[in-house]
This record gives sequence, structure tokens and C-alpha cells, in this order.
Amino acid sequence: MAVVWLDDVGADDLELVGGKGASLGELTTAGLPVPPGFVVTANTYRSFIEEAEIDEELFAAMDIDHEDSAELKAAHETARDLITNTPMPEAVRSEILEAYRQIGDGEAFVAVRSSATAEDLPDASFAGQQDTYLNVTEEELLDRVRACWASLFSERAIYYRNRKGFPHEKVDIAVVVQQMVDAEKSGVMFTRHPSTGEKQVIIEAAWGLGEAVVSGTVSPDNYVVNRANGEVETATIADKKTMCIRDSDSGQTVDMEVPNEKRHARVLDESEVGRLVELGELVEDHYETPQDVEWAVYDGEVYMLQSRPITTISEDDMKAKNGESKTSSDNDMLLRGLGASPGIASGRARIVTKLDHLDQVADGDIIVTKMTMPDMVPAMKRAAGIVTDEGGMTSHAAIVSRELGVPAVVGTSTATSTIEDGDVITIDGDKGTIREGEEPEEKQRQPVEDARPKTPVKPMTATEVKVNVSIPEAAERAAATGADGVGLLRIEHMVLTLGKTPERYIEDNSEQEFVDEIISGVREVAEEFYPRPVRVRTLDAPTDEFRQLQGGENEPREHNPMLGYRGIRRGLDNPHIFKLELAAFRRLYELGYDNLEIMFPLVNDAEDVIRAKQYMVEAGIDPDKREWGVMIETPAAALSVGDMANAGIKFASFGTNDLTQYTLAVDRNNEHVAPIYDELHPAVLKLIGDTIETCRELGVKTSICGQAGSKPKMVQFLVDKGISSISANIDAVRDVQHEVKRVEQRLILDSVR
Repeated sequence: MAVVWLDDVGADDLELVGGKGASLGELTTAGLPVPPGFVVTANTYRSFIEEAEIDEELFAAMDIDHEDSAELKAAHETARDLITNTPMPEAVRSEILEAYRQIGDGEAFVAVRSSATAEDLPDASFAGQQDTYLNVTEEELLDRVRACWASLFSERAIYYRNRKGFPHEKVDIAVVVQQMVDAEKSGVMFTRHPSTGEKQVIIEAAWGLGEAVVSGTVSPDNYVVNRANGEVETATIADKKTMCIRDSDSGQTVDMEVPNEKRHARVLDESEVGRLVELGELVEDHYETPQDVEWAVYDGEVYMLQSRPITTISEDDMKAKNGESKTSSDNDMLLRGLGASPGIASGRARIVTKLDHLDQVADGDIIVTKMTMPDMVPAMKRAAGIVTDEGGMTSHAAIVSRELGVPAVVGTSTATSTIEDGDVITIDGDKGTIREGEEPEEKQRQPVEDARPKTPVKPMTATEVKVNVSIPEAAERAAATGADGVGLLRIEHMVLTLGKTPERYIEDNSEQEFVDEIISGVREVAEEFYPRPVRVRTLDAPTDEFRQLQGGENEPREHNPMLGYRGIRRGLDNPHIFKLELAAFRRLYELGYDNLEIMFPLVNDAEDVIRAKQYMVEAGIDPDKREWGVMIETPAAALSVGDMANAGIKFASFGTNDLTQYTLAVDRNNEHVAPIYDELHPAVLKLIGDTIETCRELGVKTSICGQAGSKPKMVQFLVDKGISSISANIDAVRDVQHEVKRVEQRLILDSVR
């Protein structure tokens, strides 16, 4: 069966009809006003590419560097040509056309909308990446269905799936065919504020079809409704220059200028706002989560065209309103727009009117453009903030900015003409304001994206709480803890899974394949946590662990490997492998993973740091621009941290397992002395406390990534001393967060008593 009807499917049919189809079916069966239609199933797409034998070539074309715009474009064009130039099977053609003739009078205009199986999910929204075609007739229908299939491999879709770690071969696409609503007015509605989670209904409305609102080509009216009393708190009436309509002669969707009498007129009256709020509450109650709804009005009736979860509201936002941040006076106000992505950012404005201007956007700049497009995403990742002339809360700029955690103000109308290239400006993504000049750094705020928390609400703490990750496969679970980043990612576990020592692996394969293995493992974790920092420790496997691998017979035999040939001492003595590790880091930085931090293990003194730093420079890594530091695992390192700070380290992280055994002369693998192994021994705590104090004086961050960081007594000591971050085991992150918050609150109370 190639097609199914909307009233026969629901939320449980995601794999069959995709996110959009499942949502529309759910709304239909719930009795909400949804235009009739059917879905060309995801199974039909899968059968199409497999029976035509284009699937392997299609997926192979996706093996690209998604940060390279040229490679993205080539992959998209290859996929489009493969799909659109392959004939559709006759049986599928017949079934689609037969279903179409049952809609309306058999000659209806329909909307043909992509519905991928990895969009509109509760924990991720990839909506808008695939194509939608409006006012389609029978003559065009089959070509539009294939165009929707091909749009599964749009440049933006390829980029997002790569970045989110969704395998291309595991994502299918269905196509919704639905009777068109020849909308007189349309737009979107959020049943809660999409940035702050407040109990407000946000409605955006424009004349004509909703495509102009969703695409961001028009700045819509914006209505903010208090859900407690149903009153419209604010109604921002925009200058609506264009509208999207169906041309009565050709039947095609066209853009036209809004008649003068409507440009500044209010789109929705009170009764229409009230009806939308009523429907929005019904939808939210049905799904039991805040919704992003597309709607249209025709002949006095409101129709629901789509509903998806709002994925940009954190659990903390759902519990309480965001605090108001202090702002400057209106004297330096340049413009107002819609606060589309929360946070405050200052930087130099870069006016982007052409794609080749994107190369001029440096880290920390603020992009000012008419409206953003998918090709701009790599530059948006570098930017401190985004400002657009056009668009609303569902424009490309708004959606991508919220997902990247970049403050954004959209719909300003005149930003590109009012602001000069190079001007220093401050944008407030909460209030929708743009001011002259720079905000003090301590007042700038960028939101930390909550990466799909699966545990209770994350406590907010000044001390960062990170997580330890041993293997890339644990990245998703680690990210679900709500940790502030990764405090320790161990390279040696990736290498040990190869089953060969690094030297043997390179001998049997190549240096490049060894580098690629490191890149693959680190990238998986960096991607899952982006933009939160991921601190990666270079190779630190004792010789007895290497000896168990192929090639291990060449490893030195040591009486106590824990005291021997490992960590940075091995890397500096035989730098061949160490240089390849650094080459992997350089490539990862080139791929855009600027959240990576390099950490060197088992250093003793500044000489070790200086030599490691020189190898970084030789590998093409700028020590002044990247975050890098050392493990404090020996008393020598603790006592030498001041000299290491002067040598350039940005952070120092305590490895309490080694620091304890080296301080107390206790082999942690020796059962006979295990009872006297104690990370809370006064001598160990003194080394840690003194190191934190020295680093604070010298502006070096401190952290702990040993197992002791998960113990409440150690947490209390560290927070008292002023440590920058604590990295805990995956299963202890939430407990540590609560303990840190408790200690911080006690310190605040003590300071005012």
C-alpha cells in the first residue's frame, strides 16, 4: 500500500508517515479542524530507492565534510539527480493519483509536504529542512512527490543530520498530500513562549498563505496573549510588505505586494485570537507538551495545518520565568525587533548581503542580514549573535539561532540599512532590542542549550558540573544528564578498542587511518555536546594495557607500569604517535569543533608543558586561540602549577586517582594497601586546595575529573575552595549538581550573616 489516509494514522505511526503525517493524523482523530488528505508512506520511498538500486550510491554521496559548503552542495545535487531522474513505478503512480481524485471535487489544489521520520520529534526538531509545495494540481503531483523525496537530502538537511548524528540511511521520508486552504490570513502559534517557557501564547499572523511567515520573507504581526486571563498583553502590528497567494489565473503560488490599506492593518481581530488560543490549549492538552502550531483562516474558519513540539524550552524554563537582565537606557537604542533566541551578546556588526560576505564573519561578530539561509549556518556558528530585517519566531534565523544557542533579534525591518558594517552593537535576544556600544562582558549572556534532559530539572550552579566519558558510545547518555560539558574524554579507550598497539595499527594500515579513528571517536562526543566544551585527554595507557594488544610484545616490561612509561612522558620521549594525536585535533578544529579542549596527562613541571606546547605549534594548533591544559596527578605538578601557568596553560584538572596514590605511596591496584588509599587524606586535600588558590590568582581554571569528584565530601571541599568545575561519573552528575547547589547556597548565606 503506497498511501494511507490521515484519519487512519496517529502518533504511533511515526515510522510509516513521518513526523508531520503522524501529527496531522493525531490532530484529525482528536477532532480538530484539519484539512483532509493522505500520506505517501515512508515505506514507499524506501522501496523506490531500493528497487531502483540507487540507495547505495545515494548514501555514499553523503560521506562528506558537512562544514564544507562546496561538498554539501555537491552531495545535494547528486541526491536530487538520482531521485528525480528515476521513474516512479506504475503501481505507485496509480495509487497516488487515485487517492488524489478522492479529495474535494477530484480537481482540488493540494499542498504536498515532506514528512521525514526524523523531524518533529519530542527531543529534536528538523522541521523546515525538506520541501513543501503549495497549490499543486494532478498534473504536477507525481513530480512534486519525487521532489519531496529528493529534499530529504537538501543541504540544510544533510548538515543537520550530520551534526546531530542521525545516519542518513536510517531516515526515511513520507509525503503528505492535503487539500489546500486558500488562506486569507495565516501564521504560527506557540502555546508557550519558545525562548522562556512562560505561559503565554505567541501568535504571528500575516495576510495570505503561511509560507511567507514560516520562511521569514515577511515580518508578521505578533500577538502575546496571557493564558491566565486570555488578554492580549501586546499586539505588535508589523509593516507587512508582501503576501503569498494563489494566482487565480495560473493557479500558482506567487508573492505580491500587500495593498496599502492592509500593510499596517491588524491581521487578527479579538475573536480570531480567542479561537486560536482555544485551539492551541486543546492541542497542548492533547500532546501534554507545549506546541508550535501552523494555522490558516479561510471564510471565517480557523484550520490547523501542523503541530510540533517546541524543543527549545528547557526544563528550568518550564518551571519558572527567566530573570530580567539589566539593560542600558533607551538613549543608545538603535532598533527593536522580536527576541527570537535568548541571550545578550556584543560584537562588531557584519552586514551580509551576499553569500561571499560570509568569509568576513569572524568569531564573535554579529551577523546583520535581510534573512538567513541554510548556506549561512557555518558562519552563524561562529557568530556571537544574529540580526535580521525580516522574519518572525519561526524563520530560519530564529530556529537555527535557538538550536545553536546564539542570541537573535529578527524582524527589525531596517537593520541592514540602519547599522553600519563594523559598528559595535549589543543585542538582547530576550527583549528584542539592539543598542549601540558594547555591554560589559559579565553582563553578556548566552543560553546553555539543554541537550535532551531525561532526569529531573537541572539545578543551576555557578560551579560547572561536567561528566566523564570513557567511550564515544556513551556520549548520548552522558549528554542526557544535563552536564555542562565533558570534563574528561579518554583517547586510550578508543585506541584500545582497535585491538592493536598504535604502532602495529599504523604498520598494518596507515598513519591517516589511525588519525581518522581518533577523529571519528572524538567527533561523536563533540557533536553530541556541541557547543558545550569537551575536554579530551591525550593517550595515557600504561604498558601493561598495551601489552595485551597485537604488537604488545614490543612494549617495555615494567615492575610498576603506573609509575612508568605513560602519559605525556611517553609522548615526549617518542613523539611519533603524539604528533598524530595532535594532527587529529587540528583536523577536528578545521571541521568546526571549536568546543574541544586538549588535556595532557601525567605532566610534572613547566618543561613538560613547554615541550608539549611546541608540538602543538608544529601541528598547526595555535595555543593562544585554543583551550588546553594539564592533569594534576603528581605532587610535582601540584607544586609546579604556577610555573605551568606562566608557560601558557588555560586550565588544570585534578586526576585524584593518581594524585592520591602518588602522594600516599599507595598502589591503587594493590589489594594489600587498599585500606589506606584515601582521596580525602589531609595531604591530598592540601595539594588540591593550594593548587586551586594559585590558579585563581593566576587566572587559570581548575577542575577535577577523578572519581573522587563524585563524592559529596570532596564536592563540599572543592566548592568551598572555589574550583571552576567538577566532572563526575555519568550516574552521579545529578547528585553532584544538587550537592554543588546546596554548598553554594550555604556560602551565600554565610557571607551575609
